[in-house]
Amino acid sequence: MATGELTQDSKPTGDGKSTGLEGTKYQPGVAVTASGRVSVAQMYEPATPSGPFSTAQLARLDEALTLASRETGLDFSIYLGELGDEPRQSAEALHNTLGERGDDSVLIAVSPGERVVEVVTGARAMQRLPDRSAKLAVMSMVASFKEGDLIGGLISGLRMMADQAGSAPRS
Repeated sequence: MATGELTQDSKPTGDGKSTGLEGTKYQPGVAVTASGRVSVAQMYEPATPSGPFSTAQLARLDEALTLASRETGLDFSIYLGELGDEPRQSAEALHNTLGERGDDSVLIAVSPGERVVEVVTGARAMQRLPDRSAKLAVMSMVASFKEGDLIGGLISGLRMMADQAGSAPRS
């Protein structure tokens, strides 16, 4: 905090600012310390997510992904964005970026603007989550999406797939 002696030298200018030492104009919230350093108070506003979900919704989705992966031993992930003219090929290309983990992974790729949902399963994941089960989960997601509930559709579809895949096999 500034000491009172220096603030006595400031004079109001009529425009909401005040002049300090040597006639310098300062905004409200500015103080000049005894050493002559100018200290400025500023409002801090934390960065907010720029995507379609609030922080609370992202936390719910993260929890659902973590629980599904932990329960099943499969690595679930969600991609939300444009998939282009060939959505299946784009989703498979995204799945291929998982490398060695891809065999035990399930990717749910959703492009709301294109109205496309693709589920890509790795080789070992497919044995535990057959296409029929994935299609039922996609139908459930699409029903929620049509109602405008993007986060609810993703979470319910994820839970359905985790239920169908079952518990992780014991070694």
